[in-house]
Amino acid sequence: MAENKVSSISHSRTLEEMAEFWDTHSLADYDDQTYEVQMTFDPSARRTAVNIEPELMIDILRIAHERKISTQTLVNVWLRQHVDRLTA
Repeated sequence: MAENKVSSISHSRTLEEMAEFWDTHSLADYDDQTYEVQMTFDPSARRTAVNIEPELMIDILRIAHERKISTQTLVNVWLRQHVDRLTA
């Protein structure tokens, strides 16, 4: 959750507080406080988790921090560059 933001129903400030609230409450009791939303699901937006050796991850985190980019961006750029070289 965003810092200083409070959940509208549970008034929780953290995901942990929210989980504790919903462990003991039913959404059916708050039906009058909910609303319908439209959403679409894009299967191509699926992400895949890959395990990285801890020592390697330390280096990746350091490099990403030095470049002021996220580790996800750094890894995706490197993978794209490598795959492009191999498939060119």
